[in-house]
Amino acid sequence: MFDTSQKSTGTGYTRTVAFLVVAFIFSPAALLFSRPVGYISASLAIACSVLCVVLAWVNWKRFSRISIPSIATETGTTIE
Repeated sequence: MFDTSQKSTGTGYTRTVAFLVVAFIFSPAALLFSRPVGYISASLAIACSVLCVVLAWVNWKRFSRISIPSIATETGTTIE
């Protein structure tokens, strides 16, 4: 399981999930619990959520290219 000869798959989803949690859980919760008095607080919360979603999308695009080495070996023969 933790063999040192295994290659990394190149995934890095922790930041992506963290951005989505901030965008969809913490920012709306902070907005609800702070009871905004006007459009400034709501605008900041929406802007923070949009920024976090964009950053999550950028991280997803960067790290979603998984490169898992094939377990099959090529022998040079064809199957007929």
